[in-house]
Amino acid sequence: MDLKLKGKTALVTGSTAGIGFAIAKRLAEAGVEVVITGRNQAKLDEAAAELAQTGTIRPVLADPATAEGAADLIAAVPAVDILVNNLGIYEAKPFAEISDADWHHIFEVNVVSGARLSRHYFPKMLEKNWGRVIFIASESGLLPPAEMIHYGMTKTAQLTIARGLAEQTRGSGVTINSVLPGPTRSEGIVDFIQSVVSNPEAPEAERETAFFEELRPLSLIRRLIDADEIGATVAFLASPLAAATNGAAIRAEGGIVPTIA
Repeated sequence: MDLKLKGKTALVTGSTAGIGFAIAKRLAEAGVEVVITGRNQAKLDEAAAELAQTGTIRPVLADPATAEGAADLIAAVPAVDILVNNLGIYEAKPFAEISDADWHHIFEVNVVSGARLSRHYFPKMLEKNWGRVIFIASESGLLPPAEMIHYGMTKTAQLTIARGLAEQTRGSGVTINSVLPGPTRSEGIVDFIQSVVSNPEAPEAERETAFFEELRPLSLIRRLIDADEIGATVAFLASPLAAATNGAAIRAEGGIVPTIA
């Protein structure tokens, strides 16, 4: 399918691995010039080299989770057609053990980073009368997980920002949407599942099965999502073909969230 994205530019944060990498790959394959970001030069170079086989990639060493890093990124990339706020972290932690520092840190990384970049790029999109801002949220924003309430809080906040920005796009060619992945096979997911299932010593396949039985019993697909499945969803939303989708929270979570939620 031709997504009609040739000649567009995109910025995908947190894009050296996992969902961000898959999104960058899908966009590059569609003819988009993609800016990828990371905090580690070696890892950034490795991702850029691999992605360059699919299209035009521009790596920028920057951390938009800090004000200084966001300023550096904006200076290097003043304008884009598509902004994908994918940068995020997660951890399993009992609520009583989540410190003030934990709350502030996860909010800064998961929420403020995207707000900073949107504050700069969104007005420029309105001026051009075309653009896409996509927040990579999570089903946890609708069904906060007991094992990481602070993470769920940040994902709910992303949904709020996205919808609020969408309200400012009326009558324009700009759309603002969120994508809600479910548990996705990416860097760190194996260790995370091992940290939360009842038998962490079981073989990996059994731990994955147990994860869905014990912690995500509402899942309809009963498996980890492939990062490329999320990449495909985001690439479509970024395209002119999805112009009628605005202010939406698109569920790509394997059916974990009931329809009434």
